[in-house]
Amino acid sequence: MSPRFLEEILEIALESGGCVKFDLKAFEESLNVALCGRSNNQTKASLELAARWLHKRKEPPLVVVSTLLVPGYVEKEEVSLISKFVASLDPEIPYSLLGFYPHFYFRDMPVTSRRHAQECREVALDAGLKRVRVGNAHLLGRDY
Repeated sequence: MSPRFLEEILEIALESGGCVKFDLKAFEESLNVALCGRSNNQTKASLELAARWLHKRKEPPLVVVSTLLVPGYVEKEEVSLISKFVASLDPEIPYSLLGFYPHFYFRDMPVTSRRHAQECREVALDAGLKRVRVGNAHLLGRDY
């Protein structure tokens, strides 16, 4: 989105006590194009801009980030790159790793395993992020 609109949204979130969520599907542009059909360069630039507002309010967090753990696509290496990028902006930005459940275009894909989610959480913590959680854990598959 344009920086002007993002700043308006950040101002509203700041005043209302809300947050702005960034969904980083991937760090590598080619993978983002494969998953979403377009570049993620603007998303990363927008997150960089939003991170400059973080000093205005610590709690509740003004900015949060999430990544959908699509098995076979969004693996530990990708989560590491995303996590290092987010940590470089502010290691206190909350980061949620979301379990993938197949539907729509990806009906033939497996669900995210618990092991995959926990390994990715460890990778994110190792990259320097301090507030990492696995979201929608009820969607995670079993490990065999």
